[in-house]
Amino acid sequence: MTIASHIAWDDTVLPFQLDRSDIRGRIARLDGVLDNVLAQHDYPPAIEALVAEMALLTALIGQTIKLRWKLSLQVRGDGPARLIATDYYGPTADGKPARVRAYASYDKDAIDPTGHPFSQVGKGYFAILIDQGEGMVPYQGITPIAGGSLSACAEAYFAQSEQLPTAFQLTYGKASVPSGAESWRAGGIMLQAMPKASPSVASEPVSDGGLLTSADILDDDEGENWTRATTLLRTAEEIELIGPTVQPTELLVRLFHEEAPRVFDPQTVEFGCSCSPDKVRQSLSIYSAKDIKHMTTEEGTVTADCQFCGSHYVFQPNTLGFEATEGPDAKGSDAKP
Repeated sequence: MTIASHIAWDDTVLPFQLDRSDIRGRIARLDGVLDNVLAQHDYPPAIEALVAEMALLTALIGQTIKLRWKLSLQVRGDGPARLIATDYYGPTADGKPARVRAYASYDKDAIDPTGHPFSQVGKGYFAILIDQGEGMVPYQGITPIAGGSLSACAEAYFAQSEQLPTAFQLTYGKASVPSGAESWRAGGIMLQAMPKASPSVASEPVSDGGLLTSADILDDDEGENWTRATTLLRTAEEIELIGPTVQPTELLVRLFHEEAPRVFDPQTVEFGCSCSPDKVRQSLSIYSAKDIKHMTTEEGTVTADCQFCGSHYVFQPNTLGFEATEGPDAKGSDAKP
C-alpha cells in the first residue's frame, strides 16, 4: 500500500464515548513512534510484528488510565518470543505528549519464519503493571495467554482481571511512501464497557479455558449494546485504520453514527525512554566492591546498555555500589553516545 508520508493524526490517541451504548473507546494511529521503537533493534519480521501490536495496545490502554507515571504490558512465553515488554509514560503536564517504549527478547535460532507471529509466543502469561510513582503501591494483574493474538490476550485480561468487556480492532505493518521508502504504521480502535459499581458475573464462564468473556459479565440490555457496538467495530477496514484519507473522527461517524459518538481531547504520543545514568547507578547500588570488580571490563570500566533505547553508559568502578569511594562526577563516568 502507498500512503502519504505524514498524516495529521499520526502518533495520536483520540478518546471517545458511545453515549447510546454506554461504551467508551480510544482510536489510535502510530507511525513515527513505531519506527523509533523498532529502529533500536534488528528484530526478525515476526518479532517486529509482535512489538508493533504490543506498542499499539500499550498506547490505547495507557490512555484509558489516569497515570501519574507508568503503565507496562508484558507477554512472557515458552516459545521463541520469550518476552515482549512495553511501557507507557503518562504526560508530565497538560499538552505534553505521552511516551512509549518497547523491547523484545527472543531465540533467533528457534523462530519459524513461515509461522504466524503470535505462534512464536507459545504458552505463558499476559500482564499489566501500573506504577503510580513514589509513595504508591504498584499494581500487577496477570492472565494466561489466550486467543490467537496479543489483542485477544488483552481482551481476556480485562474480562478476567477487571471484569470490563473490552474489544480491539487493530492493523499494523510496513507501508511505502511515494519515494519508495518503507515505514511502520499501526492503527486501532479499543472499545470498553463503562465500569459498573457491582458487575454481575456468571458463576460458570462460557469461554474455553475457564476465562471470563463479555457474555459472562453483561446483562441482557448491556449485552445487546455490546454486541451491536463490537459488530460495527469489526467492519473497520485496514485502509480506514491506517490510510491517509479517513480521519479518526470521520471513521467514528462511519462506524458508530447510530451510537451517538462523542470525542474528547486527543493525546499525542512519542517514543521515549526513562533510562539515565542515575537510574543505572541506583540499580547497581546493591552490589559490593567485589561484585563491581567482577563487572569491570578489561578497559577498567563498568558498562551498561538500555534494552529499550540502546543508550550505552560507562562508569568508573569506584563510583558504583554501596562501597563506592568516589562520587558520580568522577572523571570518565556516565558517558552516553
